[in-house]
Order: sequence, then C-alpha cells, then structure tokens
Amino acid sequence: MSSSYPQTELTRVRRMAARAHYDRATVQAILDTGWICHVGFTVDGQAHCIPTAHWRVDDTLYIHGSNGSRLLKALADGARACVCVAQVDGLVLARSAFHHSMNYRSAMVYGQFRVVDDEAEKWASLAAFMDKIAPGRRQEVRMPDDNEFAATTVLALDIVEAVAKMRSGPPKDDEADMAIPVWAGVRPLETRFGTPIPDPAMAG
Repeated sequence: MSSSYPQTELTRVRRMAARAHYDRATVQAILDTGWICHVGFTVDGQAHCIPTAHWRVDDTLYIHGSNGSRLLKALADGARACVCVAQVDGLVLARSAFHHSMNYRSAMVYGQFRVVDDEAEKWASLAAFMDKIAPGRRQEVRMPDDNEFAATTVLALDIVEAVAKMRSGPPKDDEADMAIPVWAGVRPLETRFGTPIPDPAMAG
C-alpha cells in the first residue's frame, strides 16, 4: 500500500498547493483528532452540508445515525459525498488587514458511502466508535440491544480520494508593512477536556 493517496482532479490543491498533503499519516491524523465532520452532498439539485460524528478504522471512515435520517438515506442511495474535518489552531494577526489568516489543519475525503450490512463489521465499527469517545468505556456500559442495533444505520466510506491542507507559523506581512507599530503574531486556539461534570442522577 502506498504511503500517500493519489492526486486526482478532485483532490489536487491548486491554490496555495504548498499547503497540501497527500500522505496517509497526515490525512488520517486529522480525521482521528476531529470529533465532527461535515458531509456535503446533493439531493434533487439541492446541496446539503450536515455535521455528524465520525470515526476511522484503517482506511475506512464511518458515520452512523437513525434509520430515518435524511443524510443517511441519501448517502445509502448512492449520493456522492465530500467529507471535511477542520481544526483551527490559531488566529494569525498581521500588520495589514489583507494578511490576517488562521493556522489550521483540514482533511477532505471524496467518494460514495455504503451501508454496513454485515453484522460483524457493524458491531466492530460501533465498538471502535465507543473506543474513540472513551477507551475502555464499552466494557463498562450497556451496549445496544437488538432493537437499538436494528434502529441504527452505519455507513462506511473507503478512503481512496483524500487530501489534507494546513497552515502554520507567523503572519506573512509585506516588507513595506513591517514598520507599522501594531502587535503581530498568533493567538493560539486549542480544544481540551474540562473538569468532568457528573450526572446529577448519580447523587440519588
């Protein structure tokens, strides 16, 4: 297996191509550290973009939801999709308004989802989702019963066409602006867990 995804007409980055990354490790790391993906698709000429939880097992990206979900129904019917995961790492404040930017990491995956009909794969994928949320948690909680399992649709997307795009570092001001007496630099942003808040029912 190649260490990089192939560049295709869909994934080839044309603007600021130096920020593009096609290696599997970079793309997969962005997918794995993101909690929410946005799924873009079109139904009857109307474009939709819906956020949903996602997770990855090897070269397969999974999403899930209720059997009645419009998103899942459309994707199960073969609608082509674009999945995007993006994370902002900092606000880049430059000396000129034009050069303000953001430091970010993003990954895009193109393709068509398939319904996970095989029960073994479906169970394994849901277990992997639990492990992403909280490793070891599935050994402590009640897993889905037959009705809950049947009411849940799991979709899988083989990661074949994928690309990452990132920016990092300080502002890139024009030489003529370097003497402007204003603060310039990066305001870092980070996502982290806070102090756990117990369910009030635990006190009963």
